[in-house]
Amino acid sequence: MHEPGHLAPGTRMSGPLDGLRVVEFASFVAGPSAGMTLAQLGAEVIRIDPLGGGPDYRRWPVARANGESLYWNSLNRGKRSVAVDVRSEQGRELVLALATAPGPNAGIVVDNAVGRPWFSYEALAARRADVIKVHIGGQAGGGPAVDYTVNTEVGVTDLTGPADSRTPVNHVLPAWDLIAGMTATTALLAALHRRQRSGDGAHLQIALADVALAGVANLGWLSEVRERGDRPRHGNFMYGSFGADFVTADGGRVMVVALTPRQWQALCTATGTATVIASLEATLGVDFADEAHRYVHRETIAAVMRPWFAELTVDAAGAALTAAGVLWSRYRQMSDVVADFAAGTASGVLTELDQPGIGPVISAHSPIREHSDYGPVGPASALGSDTDQVFAEVLGLGDSELAELRAAGVLGDGTRV
Repeated sequence: MHEPGHLAPGTRMSGPLDGLRVVEFASFVAGPSAGMTLAQLGAEVIRIDPLGGGPDYRRWPVARANGESLYWNSLNRGKRSVAVDVRSEQGRELVLALATAPGPNAGIVVDNAVGRPWFSYEALAARRADVIKVHIGGQAGGGPAVDYTVNTEVGVTDLTGPADSRTPVNHVLPAWDLIAGMTATTALLAALHRRQRSGDGAHLQIALADVALAGVANLGWLSEVRERGDRPRHGNFMYGSFGADFVTADGGRVMVVALTPRQWQALCTATGTATVIASLEATLGVDFADEAHRYVHRETIAAVMRPWFAELTVDAAGAALTAAGVLWSRYRQMSDVVADFAAGTASGVLTELDQPGIGPVISAHSPIREHSDYGPVGPASALGSDTDQVFAEVLGLGDSELAELRAAGVLGDGTRV
């Protein structure tokens, strides 16, 4: 039994990309997140894995009961899974045939394969001239990279952390990987649009390091450094405007942000500091309606407001801030989000589904809503569980051919390993 909007493993989701077939041959975050996004929008995404799983098949976090990867199963929701011995000639031939199968909505590939010349764009284009291949790599020159290494190279880790330290601070969110995945979906759909008009295929390449460099350049950060030098750390203060964290009487902590004049006035009203702030403006000869002035004098402003927070509980402070229209949030742990989900107060983007091999897991719909409605959600297929069906449907292989390939060890059988 499946709840409304919850699909069985291997069942395609409906959406604007209905009928589109994408072959995904990728591991870790960027490629799989791109494939998952396309699947959530209705595309048939066929994930190719080597027998026994790829390098991310057992990656943490894992389920406590049996060690199954929560990571792998979460990033591969809604896809069909094909397990093939890609070291064998027969296996490679099957993967190439699958990737270049005919049809106006096929011949589309997302991969991050390294050291597989047999799966190059040239090899694919030799079989299907209009093939679209989106390749996600580490460095533009071909070298390896992951989120942790590119984040350090572009200097974000130097900006992150306490203001009184210059020790670089890593963060756990693979932001550049996720952005690279979204970039890949944009590239793929743009290439598909062009192919539908001109018949041309595409060989598109995305380097994770380029995604990070483009990101910091597009924010103006590199130009700022050339003009002013490296930016000092700000701890939890917001850069360029007023945003600061405050501790409440019961040990809670909140973050308030005043980007606009209206938000700034709301904060002064809520904290009862409008008169003191006006005197401060007159003394300093500044106008805090200008966010640049709020930024320059952030520490003084925070010192004025801190006593108000220190006298109230986090709930009381939050109620007053909300009533005044302040942009704010309390600092929480992920366990608080899980508690919200259990209480039914979390966003509807979250849902619980039954992941075969693991059991109930907290999952998510696509955050893209159509007419305010979230789309369907489905669990990940077990590794290789769709192998026979995919090759029968797409390549027309019969039962005897499939049995021979399985007996030869070319195909996986969906058994959890």
